[in-house]
Amino acid sequence: MKTLLAITILLFLSACTHNKKLSKEEKAFKYTPAGVLVPSNSGRGRVGDNYIYAPNIRFPIEEAPAYINSQVYGVGGMHGKRGSLCSKENYQYPWHDNYCEKRPWGMPMCPSGKGHQGVDIRGATCEDKKYHAVAVEDGVISYIGKYSVSLRGKTGRTYRYLHLDFKTLQVRRGQRVRRGQRIGLVSNNFGNTKTTIHLHFDVKETIVVNGYSQKVFVPIYSSLVDAYKRLLKGKP
Repeated sequence: MKTLLAITILLFLSACTHNKKLSKEEKAFKYTPAGVLVPSNSGRGRVGDNYIYAPNIRFPIEEAPAYINSQVYGVGGMHGKRGSLCSKENYQYPWHDNYCEKRPWGMPMCPSGKGHQGVDIRGATCEDKKYHAVAVEDGVISYIGKYSVSLRGKTGRTYRYLHLDFKTLQVRRGQRVRRGQRIGLVSNNFGNTKTTIHLHFDVKETIVVNGYSQKVFVPIYSSLVDAYKRLLKGKP
């Protein structure tokens, strides 16, 4: 009898979990496949590589919504449609991968051998210095440059955060940080070069590429999709 009761309770709890209502943002969230670059003339992505290279990381922007898409080829971008950088088109789903987008940087994991080293993420709106970038895992701030902050995680991976507002940085070099701890505010700091208000985020780790062990910038889009889904569920 006790066994039957226990099974009944487990089935009930399972049904409740399965039927849990999705939040409005969870329902709205959509994304195109990893490696499919939009627009198509923006480069050759790593199509079909859905591997999560950085499992269980926290999403690097503190709160949802946030939007992964091209800054250069988006509305108002250097090679994008004419219009405002604050266009609604830039602040809506679906997400679009932009790892391997056309850039001059040597990238052994990109089909062309060159490309964008990470992905660009916009905050909920076009407002400057409003949205916090946070540590994706426990680690140490290993480098602070003119417009970049590097976090060396306990896993050995190195995460870079670019274009934060440096006047309001909340970390210093050598500081230990905890997962979810605030690093700085999303802005458009790129030295003397113009850019949009966004966070460039990339990850470097040692893996075997073309038969050799190399420390490279790995595809991060699928890892961020996974992290964002957890953020939307309230379990970042």
